[in-house]
Amino acid sequence: MMPDRANPSPGLRNLSRDAGMTDSSEQLHPGVLHHVVNTLGWPDLRPLQRAAIAPIRRGDDCLLLAPTAGGKTEAAIFPLLSHMAEQGWQGLSVLVVTPLRALLNNLQPRLDGYAGWVGCRARVWHGDTSPAERASILRDPPQILLTTPESLEAMLVSTSIDHRAHFAHLRAVVIDELHAFAGDDRGWHLLAVLQRLQHLTGRSLQRIGLTATVGNPDDLLTWLQGGAPARPGVVVAPAAGTPASPEITIDYVGSIANAATVIAALHHGEKRLVFTDSRAQAEQLAAALQERGVSTFVSHSSLSAQERRRSEQAFAEARDCVVVATSTLELGIDVGDLDRVIQLDAPRTVASFLQRLGRTGRRAGTTRNCLFLATSEDALLRAAALTLLWGSGFVEPVIPPVHPRHIAAQQLLALALQEGAFGLQTWRRWWDGLSVMDEGDGILRYLLDAGFLDVDGGMAFIGPQSERHFGRRHFMELLSAFTAEPELTVFFGRNELGSVSPLTITGPLPAGEPRLLVLAGRTWQVTSVDFARRRVQVVEHQGRARSRWTGGMPDVSFALTRACRDVLLGQDPPVELSRRASGTLERIRAERSMQVDAGGLVLHRQGDEQGWWTFAGTRANASLVAGLDRLGISATAAAETVRSEIFGADAIRALSAVLEQAQAAGMPMCEVDHQAVEGLKFSAALPADLAMRTLAERGSDLLHARECTATPVVVRSA
Repeated sequence: MMPDRANPSPGLRNLSRDAGMTDSSEQLHPGVLHHVVNTLGWPDLRPLQRAAIAPIRRGDDCLLLAPTAGGKTEAAIFPLLSHMAEQGWQGLSVLVVTPLRALLNNLQPRLDGYAGWVGCRARVWHGDTSPAERASILRDPPQILLTTPESLEAMLVSTSIDHRAHFAHLRAVVIDELHAFAGDDRGWHLLAVLQRLQHLTGRSLQRIGLTATVGNPDDLLTWLQGGAPARPGVVVAPAAGTPASPEITIDYVGSIANAATVIAALHHGEKRLVFTDSRAQAEQLAAALQERGVSTFVSHSSLSAQERRRSEQAFAEARDCVVVATSTLELGIDVGDLDRVIQLDAPRTVASFLQRLGRTGRRAGTTRNCLFLATSEDALLRAAALTLLWGSGFVEPVIPPVHPRHIAAQQLLALALQEGAFGLQTWRRWWDGLSVMDEGDGILRYLLDAGFLDVDGGMAFIGPQSERHFGRRHFMELLSAFTAEPELTVFFGRNELGSVSPLTITGPLPAGEPRLLVLAGRTWQVTSVDFARRRVQVVEHQGRARSRWTGGMPDVSFALTRACRDVLLGQDPPVELSRRASGTLERIRAERSMQVDAGGLVLHRQGDEQGWWTFAGTRANASLVAGLDRLGISATAAAETVRSEIFGADAIRALSAVLEQAQAAGMPMCEVDHQAVEGLKFSAALPADLAMRTLAERGSDLLHARECTATPVVVRSA
């Protein structure tokens, strides 16, 4: 039954009373409330949207926490629109920052519609925004601007933008998908840019972070507020009703081809979203589905913006189809009503699983659901472990990377570009105690000594080494806080399809065989390659092919690896296991029974080699290997085990003392290859030893390594 729009429901009519509000400044503006009822037809606000009104209207910094599709965007925007309407905000007043351009494109029409309720506008500015559109925004700034951190900083350093005038009226920043920023260096970069904006405007900017479920919301709010918070901070996470139990099934299929066969046979007439954790997997699965006559679309980061938009639009409008995606569709991009989520193998975190699960069950009468299709025995074990963690209520804390020294170097250079020059005695004011700059004095000295900055009259400005390392394309290399592999752009005629690793193009071929690749779920034949311009020309082709992308394997966490041990010890996840999955899991347990013991961590002797089955994760085991190296014991490690020819229980006891000393001294315990420094963005602007230390600290997990050495050892022999 639709609400009576002339007489809104008691939930909206008594909004302020129900929320315990008595001051009109803690209510939605009547014009905004009118449109919620009459334009959107909503009978009521969601709990988060109600709870967010008072703290946002008070001007508090807020972390709005709710599952996917919890109405977080409206919870932030409606109170800010109320301020705009009552206080007559003019000029660029609110920034909405997201990690993905596609998410910006998806949000803009919705936010522009909301802004129109109070006579305002919302526009988008990112790398794909045309020069004409940018010129229009600069001439007549909207009240709400949607952007990325990199585009925001590009505006600050651009010589064609009067950044002081452009941001003079800025009052609030809404950061969507905050957890996606906070877990890597883009988060530190974003905080540093926001601090510079605050200094530029001369006022504290209200910060509103939107996030899915995380394990440490209070810590995340403190991080969001930066160095010296000027406002109170509040986590807004009202208790929601108990949702219906999701339908989660794990199946074992053994290969991508078998996964395609299963997907093609299931859920005809429904819209299915399949997640993979690599671009190569996504393309291989999409091509296999196309072969089976399934209407299939693809979305991943190496597809062109045009191809991604085509897939997203077609998927949003279609009914009986599949879209195969990496994490590009994990975030809040609207793909319309979705029936099924299928996960190929398993994501690395419970948080990621919750994001993907939350894409379903949005329509009345539907249930959240996820089908895991494991293509290998290791993937089956990980899927069981992940859902075991999920069933226990565990969600990973979001922990920003430690010691972002390279971001500090980048920020000092970016400030020199922004201001032309900055004072050697006053530069810290731009970041106001933000921990990114804790070691800024030493980093600044290096930048001056190495020629990245020059100095005159106590003012620092861009030096020749900055021009040499970062000056190409108007310092664009300096404005991206993450490192992307160099790829070749693929064109079909004049249409850009996406990009692939050079490895796809340079491998050996049998005589007379065409060079083929797969992109956007279709097979293409390479007709020409221009390595100087990094361009590949293709034509359509029938048949099978593969494409490659480089990139290291992500770390496996201590929590997930220990959950694998629990599964091997006999614990079952609280989900449905297919007959194939159940039988395969029992076989895995039998085959690996010598690797686990409820009484402690197994030291398994087989021939001349010892395997210590720590199940401690990538970083903890790397720390254990580094500690053994200090004892003169050579060892190697994976996520589950540490292997060596000569160590035993006595060495483990000695290792405990080494780790304790390292932790007390604040020293990292991780071996780093000198070549790995090239993967640390802006490492050229750091002393080599400091860059190496940064990587070592980020690769260490002394806490869990020490936990391993304190756990009883169970010795077994083959």
